[in-house]
Amino acid sequence: MLALDFMPSPFTVERNFPLPMYLRKLIVFAITLSVALAAAMAEEQVLDGIAAVVNGEVITFSQVRELVVAREMALRQSLRGQALEDKIKETRLAAINDLIDRQLVLQEFQKNKFNIPEYAVDDHVNTIIREQFQGDRLAFIRTLQAQGYTLQRFRKVETDKMIVQAMRQRAVKKDPILSPSKVEKFYEEHRAEYTTPEQVKLRMLVLHKSSPDAKKVAEEIRTKVKSSDDFAQMAQMYSEDASKENGGDWGWIERTTLNEALSTPAFALKPGQVSKVIEVGENYYLLFVDARKQADTKPLAAVRDETEKKVLQEERQTAQEKWIKNLRDKAYIRIF
Repeated sequence: MLALDFMPSPFTVERNFPLPMYLRKLIVFAITLSVALAAAMAEEQVLDGIAAVVNGEVITFSQVRELVVAREMALRQSLRGQALEDKIKETRLAAINDLIDRQLVLQEFQKNKFNIPEYAVDDHVNTIIREQFQGDRLAFIRTLQAQGYTLQRFRKVETDKMIVQAMRQRAVKKDPILSPSKVEKFYEEHRAEYTTPEQVKLRMLVLHKSSPDAKKVAEEIRTKVKSSDDFAQMAQMYSEDASKENGGDWGWIERTTLNEALSTPAFALKPGQVSKVIEVGENYYLLFVDARKQADTKPLAAVRDETEKKVLQEERQTAQEKWIKNLRDKAYIRIF
């Protein structure tokens, strides 16, 4: 079983008779020291313990922690209790499997006696310094030190990344031939990605229920707008919403922009129409549609190049996953 949590076993003292004060202090000291040592041992196990073995090579918990620390911090901000515990275990297990895949790829690289030239690694590191540190090598070194990295370790990490990327690309020896039917099938399955949804150009006037005679005022404004008064002008004069300065203009919106109580009446309006007074929460709303656009789907002919690239990427991904699976099938892997 994978040890994802570490908890020192607490010491308990049972007594049915009074103890001398010096002995009580000694027991308390012993308990405190034992718990501290257990915690230290647990922390060391987290950092240096074995998370998995891949063909005799070890993946440590410190490697797992490096991958998950940022993700776990984010999870702790949004989840609590059992949901947090389950998500952390899931995240750590996913990280272990990613590290197993990486180790298998590196082993395959070594097995084939491939080589990454030192100058290629030099060029890669210099590119990082140039693009991310504006060429300041000293700032780069200071950043490594702040993160607990030596330059040698950083080069090793980046070399491994280069190897994994190169080997994954090598796994797809040549791009597959894309038949028209495969491209057409992908297009149909992903039609929503090529579709611009229906939109309306919306204006909104908002009155708080706490305002004097709010609903009555809203009805009067609606009557005036229906009698050709300018909705934008009415919104500037009366609206209690942040958009009042722009005449209540919300621009082009989709159905998902607003909650259903507002989007349904908004998309039922024709250009130039004003809605009935809508009561939602603590406000009254008037909606006005300036214009609308119908949903539009780009034809395959217009997006064929884009679609073919997506299909090709999907085929490459499938081929790489098949290659990784084959490496796993032939390997000895154990997760602790």
